[in-house]
Amino acid sequence: MAPMSARNQETEAVHRAGFACFVGRPNAGKSTLTNALVGQKVAITSNRPQTTRHTVRGIVHRPEAQLILVDTPGLHKPRTLLGERLNDVVRTTWAEVDVIGFCLPADQKLGPGDKFIAKELAGIKKTPKVAIITKTDLVDSKTLAEQLIAIDRLGKELGFEWAQIVPVSAVGNKQVQLVADLLIPLLPESPPLYPEGDLTDEPEQVMVAELIREAALEGVRDELPHSIAVVVEEMIPRENRPADRPLLDIHANVYIERPSQKGIIIGPKGSRLKEVGMKSRKHIEALLGTPVFLDLHVKVAKDWQRDPKQLRKLGF
Repeated sequence: MAPMSARNQETEAVHRAGFACFVGRPNAGKSTLTNALVGQKVAITSNRPQTTRHTVRGIVHRPEAQLILVDTPGLHKPRTLLGERLNDVVRTTWAEVDVIGFCLPADQKLGPGDKFIAKELAGIKKTPKVAIITKTDLVDSKTLAEQLIAIDRLGKELGFEWAQIVPVSAVGNKQVQLVADLLIPLLPESPPLYPEGDLTDEPEQVMVAELIREAALEGVRDELPHSIAVVVEEMIPRENRPADRPLLDIHANVYIERPSQKGIIIGPKGSRLKEVGMKSRKHIEALLGTPVFLDLHVKVAKDWQRDPKQLRKLGF
């Protein structure tokens, strides 16, 4: 029989589980931080702002807690129906989580976009808010100290106190685990909400489409990122393969808004599309743990960002 002190410790050890949401203006490092905490790519990252379109749940498992990370699109001034829908996704998510992490890049002074989001956060009274200073590897200690002071002051000006302020570099892997250490005590007591080993609850087809879109975003002109959507039409195991050499056939369509954009995505003699296929296939095979044959086609869906019918068809 265990000694009395050990039994007391057992009853005192509580398990926490809940949802934390990373918010911030576009390109504030939210997806990179989500991937670093989960330890695997579950959210697409790009140096293009506004590339996240789905709330991706990444799951961090610890013996004493389960932290479920919700990565939202960046809140921004919408110019299209798609933009309005993405902002609605952000606000709905904020209302449903246990803690909000506000990501602010260390290498950029607080701007109107940050103040706009902070003002919205001030209206959410009961949910604890943690300020996360991202990209600290890009600045010196003086600049970082100034940013910390400015963020503390911003909360006070808007009439609320940050539960924590934490600097982090997801790329340099500095203080990443500290972010989890600070978020977990703010979660409710709860048994695990997802099975051990699950890293995300995103459907595989959605994640595969996102990996293809990430590869397609690399090196395209400024106006194109928002015009790209990817839909995986089917994922089927190749028939009559030996058990030790399976192959998964994936057929996907890359949609753009105008015929003139087709050439940019396909490239001279199909070279760009081939590169997109090779890059994304590598990540898809790592995600699914099986060899993949990837069949990509580029299609035009005219002005889909502004068309409610097309948005529904493309999953928004």
